[in-house]
Amino acid sequence: MHPALHTRACELFGIKYPIVQTGMGWVSGVHLTAATAAAGGLGILAAVTMSDEQMLTAVREMRERTDAPFGVNLRPDQPDIAERVKALAREGVKVVSFAGAPTKDTVSRLHDAGVLCIVTVGMRRHAEKVAALGVDAVIAQGGEGGGHTGSVPTSLLLPQVVDAVGADIPVLAAGGFHDGRGLVSALAYGADGIAMGTRFLLTQESRVPEPVKRDHYLKAGVTDTVVTSAIDGRPQRVIRTPFVEALERQSPWRRGVRILRASTRMKELTGQSPLKAVREGLAMRREQGLTWFQVASAINVPLLIKAALVEGRPEAGVLPTGQVTGVVDDLPTVAELIERIIAEAESTLRRLESGKRP
Repeated sequence: MHPALHTRACELFGIKYPIVQTGMGWVSGVHLTAATAAAGGLGILAAVTMSDEQMLTAVREMRERTDAPFGVNLRPDQPDIAERVKALAREGVKVVSFAGAPTKDTVSRLHDAGVLCIVTVGMRRHAEKVAALGVDAVIAQGGEGGGHTGSVPTSLLLPQVVDAVGADIPVLAAGGFHDGRGLVSALAYGADGIAMGTRFLLTQESRVPEPVKRDHYLKAGVTDTVVTSAIDGRPQRVIRTPFVEALERQSPWRRGVRILRASTRMKELTGQSPLKAVREGLAMRREQGLTWFQVASAINVPLLIKAALVEGRPEAGVLPTGQVTGVVDDLPTVAELIERIIAEAESTLRRLESGKRP
């Protein structure tokens, strides 16, 4: 392998390749995450939509499938975050990731337990904030990324974040990455690797129903996604569907009623009681300054995602995606995908070294 591809991220996480599979709710389960770890990347298990018991069961199943390093994704404002950190440390998990800034106390708990902390950011000031908390690595996700996302494109955000956190904190680039050329471009900006969600969703090991992958994601063009605040009050990128368009047309009150219809299935789908959901909602309101509508919507949005990505009913839910879905046209295995990215990155680096044009 070309020496430029063995980065600080490889050393930090103990992985072969500087490629991270992000923790996508309802998508990054044991099957996909274990495949990524076995193929030499860092797979991150999505535990936000799991109960404590489900999380531990998944971690133990991961251990049965691979002895390679992997991570677990949590939400920083979960009321039971301290208990989850202790449980993951007991199970030997070495990496925990967050999509928002954890508290300094949480970072300290992780480090005391020998666990690394990764945080995803979408603004330079957010990178500066989490760097001051002592996190071990940062994922800089540009506006092209899927799910909740910012407005700054990766090409502008990434160098800002690299400069902001300094030389001691590895940065992973996210938002628009899917091939070896993108990996090399991220390295050129100063990143230590790439993190991908949608590209891993579109693999054979992803348990998203095949019709959803083929008929919605693979058929989408680069202009067939939309960043909307109609789902939970915060901007997030999803595939444009009649369901999403209907939400955007409705008043906030009618939109809220439509979203909250899913709440009666909360315990059935997530193992989470309504009381626990309320406690988490209060924590979200306190930590993130959300309105009550945003809190209620945020609690129920995972159910809308589950309807589309697990139950195969896009007409009744939402399809989070990066804009990169518009340039993806196949469903390889995870191993094939990672091998292809590394081979193309090596080819690109050799071409650049030789001075030849593509």
